[in-house]
Amino acid sequence: MSFQNSFAAARTFAFFLFLALSGFLATSGSGFALTAAAIARDANSIQLGDTTYRLDGVDAPELDQVCIDDHADPWTCGLEARDQLTKLIGGRTVRCDDVGPEKHFGKRHRAICTAEGDKVSLNEQLVKLGFAIAREPIKANVKPAAADAKAASAGIWKGCFVAPQDFRTGKKDGPLLGAACRADRDKEIRAVLFPEDLTMPPSCSIKGKLAVRARVTGNIGIYHLRGCPSYPATTKPDRWFCSEDDAQAAGFRKAYNCRRPK
Repeated sequence: MSFQNSFAAARTFAFFLFLALSGFLATSGSGFALTAAAIARDANSIQLGDTTYRLDGVDAPELDQVCIDDHADPWTCGLEARDQLTKLIGGRTVRCDDVGPEKHFGKRHRAICTAEGDKVSLNEQLVKLGFAIAREPIKANVKPAAADAKAASAGIWKGCFVAPQDFRTGKKDGPLLGAACRADRDKEIRAVLFPEDLTMPPSCSIKGKLAVRARVTGNIGIYHLRGCPSYPATTKPDRWFCSEDDAQAAGFRKAYNCRRPK
């Protein structure tokens, strides 16, 4: 092959490589779609491979959140909401369409996710069942489903709860939501929804504590791992997390005296 032909071939290869890389970069932001086997991390978050998305327009109870059911009993609604999302996935592959970054949850992105064979997104189905409320910003079409769930007292709406955002930030004076809320039992209800000894969900042993000093680094709290000096001293955590990634996504930073156990 002549030098001219070799040079031309190399230039052509470089050109197509540039186009391929440009296409890859273009799909790495909003508008990127990913299809894979899916795991419900919680009712807000779905993991496809190494990528975890927040369900757009969805705000569901956290795994450690407590609600009150229609019999006035405490209820681990966060675990139930996660299990409902798992049932909706049903072991099928899921397509998640990226709709942009999630400003309130670390580096995660928001997505509209649909299980194989379904015409309705998981976002909308979960809200329709009453195991999540609508949350801005919304590109997923969930507002009609949210109105229907509330009117039917479906899922968590049958009892009494606080918005997941209020639970995450420890806003104990936020509005009470649901058909079973009673104004004459306001104090007692809030004591149940924000217990002093929050029960640890299964396999979620990372302790989180809301802290004003954490705001210096742009966080809302500090998390503590097993084996850290601060872990046993944190006797009444405000949150429990299953992984450091979940804690960081919720706006918590690692305790400065905390090193991962060997």
